[in-house]
Amino acid sequence: MFSKACEYGIKASIFIAINSYEGRRVSPKEIAEKIDSPQAFTAKILQALVRHDIVNSIKGAYGGFEIDRNKIGGIKLSHIVTAIDGDSIYNGCGLGLRKCDELHPCPVHDKFKAIREGLKQMLENTSLEELALNIKSGASFLKV
Repeated sequence: MFSKACEYGIKASIFIAINSYEGRRVSPKEIAEKIDSPQAFTAKILQALVRHDIVNSIKGAYGGFEIDRNKIGGIKLSHIVTAIDGDSIYNGCGLGLRKCDELHPCPVHDKFKAIREGLKQMLENTSLEELALNIKSGASFLKV
């Protein structure tokens, strides 16, 4: 459902959030290793997250990526998805047709519309903080 870049963006954001709670900045190399993503690809994704003010990039000897702890609870998955993939997940056709709408629906239009609306609700109501704390507590995992 998500692009590979978006999957990596979500995982990277969670990993950065977990480390930010511990007062640590993380390098692009460390992020790429922990989320199983190619380092150059991870760097491009991190640039998009910085441009959309989701993560901060600090330069220098003690630099790296971090998220202000006070912001983590306000960052929703929808912010990350939009930063990486735009809003196509909310508007795209379930079969990938270029023209699919109420007037010219594809065969799965109505059923997929309900799924998209549910997904939108989940993304808008799930915070980065919730996901990071679930991983910190061991209730969920970022990597197997």
